[in-house]
Amino acid sequence: MRVVVVILCALFFSNCTKKEEIVQLSNYVNPFIGTDGPGNTYPGATVPFGMVQLSPDIGISGWDRIAGYFYKDSIITGFSHTHLTGTGAGDMYDILIMPTNSQFKGRIKENNYKPYSRFSHKREKASPGYYSVDLLDYNIKAELTTTKRVGIHKYTFPEDTASEIHIDLGYALNWDSPTDTYIKVVDNKTIEGYRKSSGWAKDQRIYFQIKLSKAFKAYKLYKNDTLVKNVAQGKKVKLTLEYATNENETIVLKTGLSTANIEGAKLSVAKEVATFNFEEYKTKAENTWNKQLGKILVSTDDEDQKKVFYTMLYQSMLAPTLLSDLNNNYKGANHKVMTAKGFNRYDTFSLWDTYRAAHPLYTILHPDKVSDMINSLLAHYKETGLLPVWSMQGNETNMMIGYHAVPVIVDAYFKGIKFDKELAFQACKKSALDTSRQIGAYRKLGYVPIDNHHENWSVSKTLEYAYDDWCIAQMAKALGKKEEYTFFSNHSENWKNLYDKNSTFFRPKHDNKEFLESFTPKEYSNYYCESNAWQYFWSVQHDIEGLIKSVGGAENFERKLDSMFSLDPLPEDKLPIFSTGMIGQYAHGNEPSHHVAYLYNYVNKPEKTQKLIKEILTTQYKNKPDGHCGNEDCGQMSSWYVFSSLGFYPVNPAQGIYAFGTPLFNEATIQLNEGTKFTVKVKNKSDKNIYIDTVELNGLPINRYYITHNEIMKGGSLVFKMSKTPKDTKANMFPTSKIYSE
Repeated sequence: MRVVVVILCALFFSNCTKKEEIVQLSNYVNPFIGTDGPGNTYPGATVPFGMVQLSPDIGISGWDRIAGYFYKDSIITGFSHTHLTGTGAGDMYDILIMPTNSQFKGRIKENNYKPYSRFSHKREKASPGYYSVDLLDYNIKAELTTTKRVGIHKYTFPEDTASEIHIDLGYALNWDSPTDTYIKVVDNKTIEGYRKSSGWAKDQRIYFQIKLSKAFKAYKLYKNDTLVKNVAQGKKVKLTLEYATNENETIVLKTGLSTANIEGAKLSVAKEVATFNFEEYKTKAENTWNKQLGKILVSTDDEDQKKVFYTMLYQSMLAPTLLSDLNNNYKGANHKVMTAKGFNRYDTFSLWDTYRAAHPLYTILHPDKVSDMINSLLAHYKETGLLPVWSMQGNETNMMIGYHAVPVIVDAYFKGIKFDKELAFQACKKSALDTSRQIGAYRKLGYVPIDNHHENWSVSKTLEYAYDDWCIAQMAKALGKKEEYTFFSNHSENWKNLYDKNSTFFRPKHDNKEFLESFTPKEYSNYYCESNAWQYFWSVQHDIEGLIKSVGGAENFERKLDSMFSLDPLPEDKLPIFSTGMIGQYAHGNEPSHHVAYLYNYVNKPEKTQKLIKEILTTQYKNKPDGHCGNEDCGQMSSWYVFSSLGFYPVNPAQGIYAFGTPLFNEATIQLNEGTKFTVKVKNKSDKNIYIDTVELNGLPINRYYITHNEIMKGGSLVFKMSKTPKDTKANMFPTSKIYSE
């Protein structure tokens, strides 16, 4: 039976009057996708872009448990309030809470002898804004939900005179380590404190207030395993609250957070969760998610595809995360308490990943939040003198490469997002002229040279810097800054300085301008960021025509693409942990490959793009725990799917256009601002009809294989007519390397 998404119109769109059947889109989200395999996602409760990510922690370190949870495990050590989504970074896990009672006394070395319980997936549930699990060793049911800044726990206990709730600030996992923790028992229903820690982000601060629905009868407060009274401060403090509980008695905890101070955490609780009605906040979280998920309505015959789509749409909204509290205060990247004036401050910017598709998706679905995000990037600039590289919890981690806040800002500028454009250009320019991270050598030599650092990444840095320079040049041109336009345009061609015409790859160079002597393109080395020469060859999104010309023209470029997707790794090849989702040398599990399948469009072979996109959509994403072929990476992997399933993708994210691939659904409607809709319809759709025959925009045929951002935002209808055989196309049907802002 054909599945059609129907929403209660009055719930989301005030101009609707017809009452329709309610279908909760949250029912189609599977938060367990990515919790097994390399996805590194968490299944717990959060709201879109929220400060709190309240999720279960297995309590054992390791790559598979980077997000705190691993589907194949069988124990839970507690529920902490902050987590990263889909990264390779083992950080956060703030404020662990665990209910126990007299039924279990076992301890194990693997989780540092902390209380834990066995659990079963048969008695575990997760949906947007909600998580529940039965802690089998205690017969306690744990339920979690959140608001933007408050985590809400509901524990249903059996009858027991020795029920306890443990609050552990010394708990740490993977890279994270507490540096200073504090608990004050205010009264028998109120706890407050902070947890300061260092890990990937070196100066993290989480202040909290906990309110309890039931007074505890006694407590034990520990400072580094020593009992104290009322107040404890030290590297590791923890608190055990003691209760006598009746059968099926519930206790609700409300944990408000702030990165600035305890006053902000108190306000979070007071303003966002006035009562202890857990179901009320669970319903609010669910409604919030349904409203956001309702921004794209899809029609499909395939139930699993529908669940994958809405899970990917859900995961695209788990980062960036809110940093400022209700007083507008936050922990700044300058290690001071700062105030956001006129915007909400966000952080968790995984920019090397998310500039490619996640941020362009936000410009369509969340333009109001994009303004806040850009102002957050600019706040980081004002606090540190540079735009962020990979920022988290008010810290610069300097992970990965490029100055990729630049394409995010430039893309938003050309799409009409409101912010201080002169300040933004200044920030872009200054970040590009910094001398750290080998940018100084890049400016001097025209490329980043080889050095002995284990993350030299010289080729990748050169290509990424050149792309960012092109973005700055385009903004300079639009602002009438001719000198800067010329400077950055010239530097945007630095990719050519590492092109080796003999191997037809980008090849590492010494600082004497000599190529590296020993060179094998499929080898993974220190000169390519989490990739090899095959995977990084295509990272010239701003000058695809020039890249085609460099290899001798369209036919050679097509053959090289063919080789990319057919040169399978050999059994003896050593593949690193990030080379996943392999199709030949293409690695969908890592971001540098994400635009590559679309490049056949630029050599007049769109049918090859269409076939490959269909293959990637249907083989690299699954409705099961190991349904991600690689790290989800703060929304990038999921945003690729959302775009590609609609039939288009931003090859050059700052260009303002989307190249066609192949649509996955019978119909998809994007709800834009102010009630405007953009609908993608597919005619003659079938498993065999994967090729685009004709395209119509608002009833008129278009003879090109891309659509502009402005055409989408004006609303209307895009109709693909599909065929089982490829269509002959003309070379002028594909975009050129310019900004499409008209």
